Amino acid sequence: MSKNKQDSRSKLTLKVETRKIFGKKLKKSRREGHIPANIYGHNFKSQSVSVEFKEFVKVYKIAKETGVIYLKLDKDELPVLIKNVQTHPVNDQILHIDFRKIDLSKKIQTAVPVKAIGESEAVETKGGVLLTQVETLQIEALPADIPSRIEIDISIIKEVGGEIKVADLPKSEKYTLLDLPEKIIVSVVEHKEEEALPQTAPAEAPEITTAKPEDEEVVEAKKTPEETEKKPEQAKK
Repeated sequence: MSKNKQDSRSKLTLKVETRKIFGKKLKKSRREGHIPANIYGHNFKSQSVSVEFKEFVKVYKIAKETGVIYLKLDKDELPVLIKNVQTHPVNDQILHIDFRKIDLSKKIQTAVPVKAIGESEAVETKGGVLLTQVETLQIEALPADIPSRIEIDISIIKEVGGEIKVADLPKSEKYTLLDLPEKIIVSVVEHKEEEALPQTAPAEAPEITTAKPEDEEVVEAKKTPEETEKKPEQAKK
């Protein structure tokens, strides 16, 4: 029904430097290819760093939000997950990154993407429409056991109205699913033709105005992510 995929990813390293630039000066720093970032975690003092844009993109394409990355900071090598990537709402420029410092010996809770695979008879021959109800599932696992995605085999859905819930997924020896058992992951629904709307006179085009956008700048938060985010509970032994 589902396949729990864990990539055979090699050790990913990324060099970062202690950041000494803040506020309005960050705009120039970004133009020069440096992304401001923050490292935080349980029992870890939050630290502001900077990372090269090109190097980060290379690593991010492989690790996404589920792969462990080792940040090289001075003489230290810190295992982290990418917690958040803040981008510009218009041009998608990366503005800021949050790295979550982790303990490789302790289980953590994180979200893992789901991906539908296979072909459903209800869709291919009976006119049904596949709906993906959730994009991620919450799991608890050791950092090294976090899968890159959880594949959902939709070939078991034979009839329109069929669905796959969390309870239908096989148990994994490497991680625990935390979502409610009755949560629907994917479903196949009946295809409904859109009703033809009566023709009416064309409406007047709306007035378009162009306002000069405010200068986009990341505002340094008064509180670090560690202070605003509830500290994760230690995994049950």
